[in-house]
Amino acid sequence: MNYTKMMAGFVLLLLSSAHALAYDCSGVPQYSDGSAYSNGAIVRNNGSAFECTVGGWCSVGGPYAPGDGWAWGDAWNGLGACDGSPGGPSSSSSSSSSSSTPGAGNGSCPAWSSSNTYYAGDVVEYGGYYYIAEHDNPGYDPTISTWFWEPIASCPGGSSSSSSSSSTGNGFSAIVSQAQFNQMFPNRNSFYTYNGLVNAAATFPGFANTGDLTTRKREAAAALANFSHETGGLVYINEIAQGEYCSGGATPCGVCAPGKRYYGRGPIQLSWNYNYCAAGQALGLDLWANPDQVANNATTAWRTALWFWMTQNGAGYRPAHSSMVNGFGFGETIRTINGSLECNGGNPGQVQSRINTYSSFVQILGTTTGSNLGC
Repeated sequence: MNYTKMMAGFVLLLLSSAHALAYDCSGVPQYSDGSAYSNGAIVRNNGSAFECTVGGWCSVGGPYAPGDGWAWGDAWNGLGACDGSPGGPSSSSSSSSSSSTPGAGNGSCPAWSSSNTYYAGDVVEYGGYYYIAEHDNPGYDPTISTWFWEPIASCPGGSSSSSSSSSTGNGFSAIVSQAQFNQMFPNRNSFYTYNGLVNAAATFPGFANTGDLTTRKREAAAALANFSHETGGLVYINEIAQGEYCSGGATPCGVCAPGKRYYGRGPIQLSWNYNYCAAGQALGLDLWANPDQVANNATTAWRTALWFWMTQNGAGYRPAHSSMVNGFGFGETIRTINGSLECNGGNPGQVQSRINTYSSFVQILGTTTGSNLGC
């Protein structure tokens, strides 16, 4: 560690303590290792508020976690201890005419519209929940990724979200308890933590949180059944046959990073350079240059799986999330994940294995499988 940088961080801490003794943390998200935070993002950790001052550094944990470690002052500016009192500084950098200014206290946030352009700091209501724009965007769906939108507890100055599926949890944790998760995966690798999944699900608020209770349970069971199949019951982190998986075709990140291999990692066994590139861009992580992040951080691993589940068509016709919430059935999630090898009569034993696991998981969650199980 550079001594000059260490002292600069220490001085920054002293200055922050002198000029920001208290901060209103209402609606400020909890810091999470493995999440991406851009320059200007505000989080809370260890009872205090912090602002990211170096884009990129703020996406890692360990010594760079705010207020926790020897180098956090290089990346985070301490804003003060959370006191819950009103009047704390706003985290918004700008606002559009289509939304209320965060912290304005009017309690009236407009409904999200795909035809509007949003700017960092804008707050919208979507499906009974509130989201604050983390980056400027041309009307992206708030449930896709927290790279663009961050869920918040309430509309500034108003009440909390009203249509939550449960009084606790973030949607997913209200559908699958830790005890049920442990029942589903009695022999899982300790890397695949329940808390890592809960943290990852919070960055995709629509996951297992769309539609009626039966639909939400079926989606959770379907995702976990496919993840189980891909990893041998959440046992394997890395693919056994670790090939190059370099397509040779240029991606927005390049072709393939020197010396890197893009074999399957994590719950969905994310593979190929183009998928690592796309997932990294969506999640605010450089997975193309450092694919091992997926195997080293549980939350990041779960986030790549949910990114694919929520947003990618794969070998199918639509993302797996869309198949489950729009009634196309579990079989279509198989098609999305591995349809080129398993659907249309290919490898029926693998298809049946996925169906059997799904049937077991919906039973644990107290619901039924629905129709269209095969593909």
